[in-house]
Amino acid sequence: MDEPDGWYAVALGADIEPSTSAGTRLFGHELVVWRDAAGAVHVWEDRCPHRGMRLSFGFVRGDHIACLYHGWRYDAAGQCRYIPAHPDLEVSPMIRTRTYPCRERAGLIWVRWGRPADAPETAPDEAEAVPVSPVRSLYLDAPAARLAAALGGAESNGLARIDLGGSPVLVAVQPLAAEVSAAHIVVPAAPDAPTADLARLAAACVALRRTIEGAAP
Repeated sequence: MDEPDGWYAVALGADIEPSTSAGTRLFGHELVVWRDAAGAVHVWEDRCPHRGMRLSFGFVRGDHIACLYHGWRYDAAGQCRYIPAHPDLEVSPMIRTRTYPCRERAGLIWVRWGRPADAPETAPDEAEAVPVSPVRSLYLDAPAARLAAALGGAESNGLARIDLGGSPVLVAVQPLAAEVSAAHIVVPAAPDAPTADLARLAAACVALRRTIEGAAP
């Protein structure tokens, strides 16, 4: 499948608590999204270089993440710093995992995919100065193109604006793989706006997923 360069949301920020990790995919590639104890987010290839175990199965301690299999521990730059079976070993700088630039904006965790010459260094800034409330992430048995079309397309900042359950929401599309995608949904919490009806939003999310999955390819 095509893998256009750019910034993609891969999780709701609220779903990744400090000292936790979660696995996801982008264009079929397995990624681990994790947040260290200080709250900083990281997006890496979800694979320990030692035996290929998913790092998302591991555990976070401070600003390191460790593999569940043999406990190899990696710092925030992706460099292996400690091997339990050889505690006195000075670990080779060649033992490292692949990391990706990431940012947290508008209640979403974004990763930069590819390296276009004119790519901005910061992720979409939509609603950065306005608080947002997370709604949920929808996982759909439908390609990202169909999801984006159903949302009316995305703006240049990677977000689509729609009305969902009577509330204006922002939706970021994540191409998980060729025939599956995710929609990460947040509500801009403007001070003068009424509180969103979360029960109505939840029902609208289910209806949206059914509509998109049932649409003809």
